[in-house]
Amino acid sequence: MGWVQAALERVREFAYAERPSEAKPAVRPKLGVALGGGFARGIAHIGVLHSLEEHGIPIDYIAGTSAGALAGIAYASGLPFKEVVNRAAALRFGVFGQWRFSWLGLASNQRLESYPKRHLNITTFDELRIPVTIAATDLISGDPVYFDHGPLGPPLRASCAYPGLFQPVQYEGRTLVDGFVAATVPVEAVARMGADVIIAVFLDSEAMVKPTNFTDVIGRSFTIIQRHADLAWRSKADVVIEPRVRDFAWDDFAKTPQLVAAGEEAMLAAMPRARTAIEAASERVAAKEPRDIATGTGWGNR
Repeated sequence: MGWVQAALERVREFAYAERPSEAKPAVRPKLGVALGGGFARGIAHIGVLHSLEEHGIPIDYIAGTSAGALAGIAYASGLPFKEVVNRAAALRFGVFGQWRFSWLGLASNQRLESYPKRHLNITTFDELRIPVTIAATDLISGDPVYFDHGPLGPPLRASCAYPGLFQPVQYEGRTLVDGFVAATVPVEAVARMGADVIIAVFLDSEAMVKPTNFTDVIGRSFTIIQRHADLAWRSKADVVIEPRVRDFAWDDFAKTPQLVAAGEEAMLAAMPRARTAIEAASERVAAKEPRDIATGTGWGNR
């Protein structure tokens, strides 16, 4: 009966052996994209996001500041890509701003609060196909404030309240202005969302030419401040992308196709670096090594 026992042992080995189809799949690292501001130049973000997904790299999280917040929710709205591009091309100052001179700003961006519902057919964070965090700045404390659920309109408006141009926004007991003041590129926000790999997109916003109006003066001044400010966010990103948009004006919405192309081109050039970062993160995730995330950030709407 020895041969029967041996046969049974072989059957057991076969039955309990791990088959290739049953092997545990590799854990895919979560990818987060942090988008900086830049007025019309922010349309380039749409090209970056589209290029990633077109090349088979899914996006798990998006965090956006100012124009990056608008581009982020537009892309994550569920609208077809061509429709998102069409909505961007239709933007003009009058769609989101009104000249209303006051001691706190030259204009109001009140109209931006209804933009998600009127133009993107969404009203809350929960309706987005990709989770998005919107960055704003608390003008009193100087801290970044991040919004990730509830209504989209007020946080979006606050994130785009460019100091000096637009009046500050009162929301949830805070006085809020443009997110770029405290979170130039919201890398920390996307890390806190759970991203294992972070791609940061920075838009150098002003060409080095003589300003011709007060908007140019304000924009150029803040660009200089940003260049001399703490750029710690760069060290927290795995890949930093800088689309070539400096030659576009702050209100060049009519040049949407060129701006989208600039974003796609920049992402395509950075694709090898992105894939290398994803591969490295895969090993990190498999080894269950946590990503190092800084502390001390304020969250709104939580």
